[in-house]
Amino acid sequence: MKSKSFTHVMLLLVLAIVLDSSAREPQKSPPPRPAIVSKIVRARDLGIPFEGTPGKFNAITDVPGVEVGYTTLISGEGKLEVGKGPVRTGVTAILPRGHASLNDPVYAGFFSLNGNGEMTGTAWVDESGFLEGPIVITNTHSVGVARDAVIAWRINHGAADKTGYWWSLPVVAETWDGWLNDINGFHVKPENVWHALDSAHGGALEEGSVGGGTGMICYEFKGGNGTASRKVEIRPEGADKNSSPQSFIVGVFLQANFGRRPQLTIAGVPVGKEIPGDVYKQESGSCIAVVATDAPLLPNQLKRLARRVSLGLAQTGTISGNGSGDLFIAFSTANPNVVNPDQVTHQVQTVPNDLMDPIFAGVVQATEEAAVNALVDNNSMTGRDNHRVEALPHDRLGQIMNRRR
Repeated sequence: MKSKSFTHVMLLLVLAIVLDSSAREPQKSPPPRPAIVSKIVRARDLGIPFEGTPGKFNAITDVPGVEVGYTTLISGEGKLEVGKGPVRTGVTAILPRGHASLNDPVYAGFFSLNGNGEMTGTAWVDESGFLEGPIVITNTHSVGVARDAVIAWRINHGAADKTGYWWSLPVVAETWDGWLNDINGFHVKPENVWHALDSAHGGALEEGSVGGGTGMICYEFKGGNGTASRKVEIRPEGADKNSSPQSFIVGVFLQANFGRRPQLTIAGVPVGKEIPGDVYKQESGSCIAVVATDAPLLPNQLKRLARRVSLGLAQTGTISGNGSGDLFIAFSTANPNVVNPDQVTHQVQTVPNDLMDPIFAGVVQATEEAAVNALVDNNSMTGRDNHRVEALPHDRLGQIMNRRR
């Protein structure tokens, strides 16, 4: 009995010595350090002057009800192996009325500045004047899977239309991320689209290399997502200048993947010419723009808003090159339930065309700032075949802007 007890004690003693010895051995793989969260810097934080007054978040989500969600896919490095990576892509989802009103379409209008791209569902937007679900943005070769995933998501989260039919023509748009991403590897899966839709939220938004913008390039700097908003005030013709105006919000969201370096212009300053460099031999990008407003506008008026995105992008220098698919959609969250066939007529509000100039100005201003935010609120990225795209350097930008003032 004593022998067994002695053996047991000795085993415990040896185990303790071994554990203590191993605990003191140098660790080959030190424990990971906490991730360093870099400070978010947007264009206004650098003192870049923009026209107009932004909303609370200076984002498309300043329009009440609008929600945005992302899925970001980043994995692998080094040489391209199709189907394996490196992966630098993702999905962006925009819900016009948020999760609470999925089955309440919004008035919408579509415009193509240059059609070398894809935005599905826009034939029906043009015909009907309505956007009947979310907007999803991804890479060029993932449009099909994203479209099908949106239909499946709506079946699971929504209901048949008011006439009892199940059908859907989703709006899914794309830009090309094949310089950094294994675009032929088809890494975007239905569950990635569903996550972007499920996680959509209001409030402040991430910008730059997230969601569908993950692998995008803008003016041959690291591009991606950018957003901005403007407060708009409208007074009736002949009203006293001291009378209270009616206030609205216009928000713009861009997936920015366009432009050559020498074209880049920020607040009127030819920044791109001051920072030489190139990625492409010729332009091979695109720009997707989503405009949202709570101003009560009809579909033809919203098409006019979508056109004004062109002017905002032009402020940053782009010529909308032959290889650029520049497709824009605008919607209004006003006039709820007007698609409902449970009554023969609906009362609809609208802003007269003669009073729309402040809204046009808001779109142009917010578009310009959204494009610059996509460049400023970003980081350099290395992707497939060690292709590297540098972010717009804040210090150089500040020096150039200060010298030109």
